[in-house]
Amino acid sequence: MGLQSCIGGTTLQTLKLASIPTLSSSRLVSRPVQLKALTLDFFLLSPHGRSRRSPFPLLARALSAPAIAFQTETPPEEKVVKPQWKAAIDFKWIRENKEAIAVNIRNRNSNANLEAVIELYDKMSNLQKEVERLRGERNAVANKMKGKLEPSERQRLIEEGKNLKEGLVALEEDLLKLTDELQQEAQCIPNMTHPDVPIGGEDCSVTRKKVGSPPQFSFQIKDHLQLGKELDLFEFDAAAEVSGSKFYYLKNEAVMLEMGLINWTLSEVMKKGFIPLTTPEIVRSSVVEKCGFQPRGANTQVYSIVGSDQCLIGTAEIPVGGIHMDSILAESLLPLKYAAFSHCFRTEAGAAGAATRGLYRVHQFSKVEMFVLCRPEESDLYHEELIKIEEDLFSSLGLHFKTLDMASGDLGAPAYRKFDVEAWMPGLERFGEISSASNCTDYQSRRLGIRYRPSEPSSASPKKGKANLAPPRFVHTLNATACAVPRMIVCLLENYQQEDGSVTIPEPLRPFMGGLEIIAPKSR
Repeated sequence: MGLQSCIGGTTLQTLKLASIPTLSSSRLVSRPVQLKALTLDFFLLSPHGRSRRSPFPLLARALSAPAIAFQTETPPEEKVVKPQWKAAIDFKWIRENKEAIAVNIRNRNSNANLEAVIELYDKMSNLQKEVERLRGERNAVANKMKGKLEPSERQRLIEEGKNLKEGLVALEEDLLKLTDELQQEAQCIPNMTHPDVPIGGEDCSVTRKKVGSPPQFSFQIKDHLQLGKELDLFEFDAAAEVSGSKFYYLKNEAVMLEMGLINWTLSEVMKKGFIPLTTPEIVRSSVVEKCGFQPRGANTQVYSIVGSDQCLIGTAEIPVGGIHMDSILAESLLPLKYAAFSHCFRTEAGAAGAATRGLYRVHQFSKVEMFVLCRPEESDLYHEELIKIEEDLFSSLGLHFKTLDMASGDLGAPAYRKFDVEAWMPGLERFGEISSASNCTDYQSRRLGIRYRPSEPSSASPKKGKANLAPPRFVHTLNATACAVPRMIVCLLENYQQEDGSVTIPEPLRPFMGGLEIIAPKSR
């Protein structure tokens, strides 16, 4: 499930969090381990025969639990200097293709301001020419002063050089501000769109494939909330007191089910060549932005830590995207395929209604995310590979689902094309999204600075050196959900419920749950 990207800075609560060591220049500065008042804030912004043992032991639920103290007063707001970064955006291409880009912005329902970008680019280009002109004049004056001169002429050149320097400093400051403004506007322009993507809102999405059929029940079915209560699997009320709404405790077999899903998923995708990862769950806000999300735009799902430049991740796509940031990869390494396990945190701003109750829409959950870095000409191929992996996983669990080619208005900023998987949830009496797979082409890599160097071109010259190396190219990135745990639990409980109130465990998961076959009601 892709993280949507949007400012309202409403403080949810004030937290006391232990301060974190940070990097200063090239040194690690260890701050005293003391409780520092921070507010956890969210912004309202405009975004898968015979039993085998797992190659990994059951993963522990690796949630740290620092002491958290609530207080009613918000501490004085600290001013955070936001690090500047620049995406490798082809402004000339934007200017030359402004009509197609304008149509794309409308089709994707984006609020990007193309006219402002072009206007700022023209201003920046003109100012850059003026800066270069003054630099040339200053250099000419400096060269004149190298020769033998009359005192009066030397003094005149000194004054002229001083005036040129002052004018140049002012223009360079204006150029820097203009460049930053241009970057901020241009970074809001969404990726281009695959020609086969249906145009319109979510309702215009097209069904690519349907698998299976809804299970038939001869008894009154229950939703996952009722099943979880009767089987003693969840605790929502206590979680609401401890953390707030849309948080939960998993208990008993539900914990085993989460661990089983994670380990089974990892073992399956590793067979496809994916490298398993665990990731940081706090990242710099600049990395969130570089992945194409706007933590200060509209409808963001990002929790930001006030007083720092850090955010909680909404998907492992973000820290995995950053793992090769600002690097040039050897072509022989591609494709790089990662399967990352992490906890994810989302504000779910604006979510309400019966369809969001229970585990369907929560603030924190566990997920296995697939991420691919590849050559540009191969990204469509790997997009199809990712969606097939998702479909194979869900088919092996016996789920009834459909795959959708999502419409342009539901793509978010980074995706060139996105496929969603929706599974039948009997308790909700509808399909619900359980996964997605997105091809982001070079949208993220241009921001993250991830390139690869193609193999050296053939040359008749025996000389070798940097001049003979092929220029680096930006990789394409793709991401796909292998397993979003809460919604998988919803599907499994509701689809595998039995008349006696028990729930059958699908066969592929049993070896990863200690051989457990049935979740039975507890004896009173």
